[in-house]
Amino acid sequence: MSASVARRQKVNFLPDINKPEKRSPAHERTSPRPRSRIQNKKKENEPKSTGIIQTPTISKDEVAMFRSSVWKNTCVELLRGGFHRSFSELSSLLRHWKEVREAAGPGSVIWQQISLEEQPTKLHTLQHYLTRAETAQRAGVWSEVYDNQLCLAQYFRDTDDMWLSSHFYQASLASAQRVKMDGGRKEAEASSNMGRVYMEEGQLDSAREIYERFYKLTAGQSWRDDGGVCLHTQACQSLCGVYTQLANLLLQADDHRPAIQTLNKAFQRAKEAGDRRVEGEVAYRLGLAYQCVGDQVTAKCFLNMYLEISTLLGDADRLGKAYKAIAKSLECEGKLNETLQYLEKFAEVSQSNNQHHHLEEACMCLGVIFTSRGQYDRGCAYFERAYEIARDLDEVPLVQRAQVCGLWMSLELCTKA
Repeated sequence: MSASVARRQKVNFLPDINKPEKRSPAHERTSPRPRSRIQNKKKENEPKSTGIIQTPTISKDEVAMFRSSVWKNTCVELLRGGFHRSFSELSSLLRHWKEVREAAGPGSVIWQQISLEEQPTKLHTLQHYLTRAETAQRAGVWSEVYDNQLCLAQYFRDTDDMWLSSHFYQASLASAQRVKMDGGRKEAEASSNMGRVYMEEGQLDSAREIYERFYKLTAGQSWRDDGGVCLHTQACQSLCGVYTQLANLLLQADDHRPAIQTLNKAFQRAKEAGDRRVEGEVAYRLGLAYQCVGDQVTAKCFLNMYLEISTLLGDADRLGKAYKAIAKSLECEGKLNETLQYLEKFAEVSQSNNQHHHLEEACMCLGVIFTSRGQYDRGCAYFERAYEIARDLDEVPLVQRAQVCGLWMSLELCTKA
């Protein structure tokens, strides 16, 4: 070969490892940085992405809960928890409601009500307390059974579901009767609650029986409620109330003797309770009852008690009623002078307390008595006063009555003349 031929230059295809590689700024931005061994290990351990979004798994039971109604879910929970007694009671209550609704028919009030199975809050409340009561019953702790049933009774009373409230008050009474360690206090409280339910439902005979039980349980006990009221005092007041209502029904049927016997029981319980106002009211009713059978002496005895208590309490309305009732007894006995005295006291009390209706009535009574005794001037004065009061009250029947009495008196004067 010719010497002029240039020597072939050595070309390196790979970078020299002994020299740092020079990288351009653009290459730095675009080329990925090498990963460390730790980063590579982490990358290997990470699950490979399949590109599909992972969703949480839902069980068949959870799907069924979403698809089923609250009522069905509640029943399933009760049965799975082993609360068969609670399930049976809840089912029985709903079945009873449907039967009553069907019997009432379309257009009735209950027909427009929402079914219990469509009210989640009430269902959950029932489930909560029924299961607690059943658990306590299995353990034989009847006081806790009573407490949970009482909570349900009070809850449904507040929501105006009176049929449910009545059911659980009845159930709580049955449970309270099985509590033996409190001397009968819970039974007494349950009897009081049940008596109130019977009174509200108009079952007076049932109320009387349960209140008499309440009275016997609290006799000699110092038990008090949360407000500090003695339970025996409550029992006396409750018995007095139911005896009075029973007596009123007897009086309406003109059974005066049985009514008087019942009112005497009410009077004794009122005295035992120490409630002077109630004692006075019962004495007044007794006085009127004795008037009906013609025993004016006994009637005046009770009416004078009423007068004394009304004076002590400073009750003007009751004072007027007492004067009027005593005047009637005196009139029946033919004691007109004393009758006039009490009627004038009736008029005086009514006027001083602006009781215009009572004053009009007193003036009419005085006018009739004075006219019947031939004292026409005084009778005329009272009739005129009664007419003026009736006119001011703008009550046509009272005005007409005063006019008729005035006309009658004029005829009497013409006859005498």
